Amino acid sequence: MKLIREPVSDQMWEAIRAEFALPSLRQVRRRLSELMEDPEPVMQQLARVFIDEGTFCPGFQFLAGGQLHPTVVDLFKRAMELKIHHNYFAIWMVTPSGSLDESRPVDLLESGHEPLFRALETFGREQSPAANRSRSVGA
Repeated sequence: MKLIREPVSDQMWEAIRAEFALPSLRQVRRRLSELMEDPEPVMQQLARVFIDEGTFCPGFQFLAGGQLHPTVVDLFKRAMELKIHHNYFAIWMVTPSGSLDESRPVDLLESGHEPLFRALETFGREQSPAANRSRSVGA
């Protein structure tokens, strides 16, 4: 995947909304409060994206009953450790990856998580400021 340094396009957010849903954080909190007595543990693990002035939650992370997909939770946690911005993590999830034979990470969630973590590590290295500096030095 190419280096991301620009804002995510409205078209990309609309594509995620159409395929997976992209509810607001408020909508998710309300729904989780209907499904469980204490939604806070789930709320704290949510992958969130920031669009204009709003905070949203990509639907690809949800399982039935308001639970979160454990692989997405673990990938998101690792993305935060790698300092991958929330929005870029969401885009990575839905973009074909050369590290995954041009499959999208979201389509491989049930196929074992090791290839996904390796691909995320590669993406993290490509997005790191140090990697960006080394590219510009040779330019």
